Amino acid sequence: MGQYIVSARKYRPGSFDSLIGQENIARTLKNSILRNQLAHAYLFCGPRGVGKTSAARIFAKTINCSNPSADMEPCGECESCRSFAEGRSYCIHELDAASNNSVDDIRTLTDQVRIPPQVGKYSVYIIDEVHMLSQAAFNAFLKTLEEPPAHAIFILATTEKHKILPTILSRCQTYDFNRISIENIVKNLRHIAQCEEVSISEDAMHIIAQKADGAMRDALTLFDQMVAFCGREITYEQVIKNLNVLDYAYYFKLTDNFLQGDYASALLTFDEILSRGFSALHFISGLSSHFRDLIVCRNGASQTLLEIAPTVAQTYRETAQKCPTDFLFEALNCTTACEAQFKQSGNQRLLIEFTLMKLCRIVPAASAAFSATGAPVAAAKPQAAPAKAPEVAPAQAPAPAPTPAPVEAAPAEPAATPEEPILKPVQKPAAAPGMSIKDMMKQADRPAQGAGLRGVMAAGGETAAAGVIPVPTAAISAESVLEAWKKLADAESAPNLKATLASVVPSFDADRMEIRFEVKNSAQKEWIDRNRRIKMEESLRHALGSNAIRLFVDVAEVRESNTAAKLYMPSDRDDYLTKNSEEFRNLKNDFGLEVN
Repeated sequence: MGQYIVSARKYRPGSFDSLIGQENIARTLKNSILRNQLAHAYLFCGPRGVGKTSAARIFAKTINCSNPSADMEPCGECESCRSFAEGRSYCIHELDAASNNSVDDIRTLTDQVRIPPQVGKYSVYIIDEVHMLSQAAFNAFLKTLEEPPAHAIFILATTEKHKILPTILSRCQTYDFNRISIENIVKNLRHIAQCEEVSISEDAMHIIAQKADGAMRDALTLFDQMVAFCGREITYEQVIKNLNVLDYAYYFKLTDNFLQGDYASALLTFDEILSRGFSALHFISGLSSHFRDLIVCRNGASQTLLEIAPTVAQTYRETAQKCPTDFLFEALNCTTACEAQFKQSGNQRLLIEFTLMKLCRIVPAASAAFSATGAPVAAAKPQAAPAKAPEVAPAQAPAPAPTPAPVEAAPAEPAATPEEPILKPVQKPAAAPGMSIKDMMKQADRPAQGAGLRGVMAAGGETAAAGVIPVPTAAISAESVLEAWKKLADAESAPNLKATLASVVPSFDADRMEIRFEVKNSAQKEWIDRNRRIKMEESLRHALGSNAIRLFVDVAEVRESNTAAKLYMPSDRDDYLTKNSEEFRNLKNDFGLEVN
């Protein structure tokens, strides 16, 4: 049995054609070799596992190959290619900057650069994780990097380009490597599975590709892990179980709960997810991605952005057709807001549960708004009676004519008076077919239009029925205002305000129907205006029987006597109190007090 080699090393790209997902960089490097336009320093930057070091090795092997192909691929048969494959090449050097980051390491490198290659035309120095070099090491490397010998080529690789000094960046040709798409990762996994004689489903490969997050090396590591767990038969269920991935079925189930307004089932599903060991933040993040995918499926042109397995994509398309677009946008807004507030929340589970309950209220609230705007309300049902009146009118017409009794009852029932038309309930306009959920809800809350003067009169009738009857101005006297004010003070629940109202005497302007009273400072005025004034005004209107009454709060002017203004010292206060307060004099005499 031969030595086991992990897939990330066994299937590492050995040519530009096998460099997956970086076709533009491979073409640029090939053209530079073909036209003999080689730079002395390159910088390969990008995420982990996307082929930076592999591209550097392929490039180094190609420029030293004795017989490259017409497409600038290494032959793999010359001495330089064989020595590189066997790990004994003296013209290609790799340096790990994470463990060789001192000035002495760079000085050793600069001394080595002076030695020309024994085989091949160039000495290539691949420095991996170059951002780990110290500041002094970078400075020691500057001169050599700017003017190296003609046979030396430097290839720097890093995952953190922002940590590289600008003086280093300006001396290098920079190539930015992209994340590898899920489609390319799945394609490569399918090829490797065939070579390894492993049976794996498409859904399982898509889960591995999504978990890899654009890194081919991570995808191959996960593939080896699944082979070790499942053997030669890898299924979707085994992959989500082993990689701790939340199944799509949970999100589809929650979507049905949201559309039906079943918050109890949604909370139970969330509890089941937590009991399986999944992170709450991972769940809400996945739910946001789920709504994003549903929105993408709503439009045929954007379905190409859906990077999931074909079978799951079909389920997404079917579910997206059942979900209103406004619901999806509102749901995505709720989940992203919850995700942003998650780390700052003191009760994170309650935050997510409240978000789920809000999601369950979106569609029912919109349905209620639609019924309020489009369907007849209960108060409008009596309107059906006048429509049938012509059918029974001939039989009943002679009876009301000679009898005056119905005419006297006309004020109680407006329907019997021909001069005074019926005040029909004002219905809000029906919702348009293409109206959004938000617009329907806004229209439901908008005041009814078209009521006009009769609507205002009807509102006045309701007010009269409640007990507030308009009274002529002359009927309100100052005595009645004081009596109403005393009742208001007695009914007040706040002790401080109750004492204030009992201690002041309000002023009443009969012409303007204004009641005013004074408080000691602006803080009291602001508090009363904000918390009590409207309620007090309604109480006074009810007590005085007039809706025209208005209440105002004023701040009393501070009037200080000259004597009080001079009471700075304790002796001054003692003299003042002794002269003006009998209680103070008795207190001093009884206890023999002295004021210092």
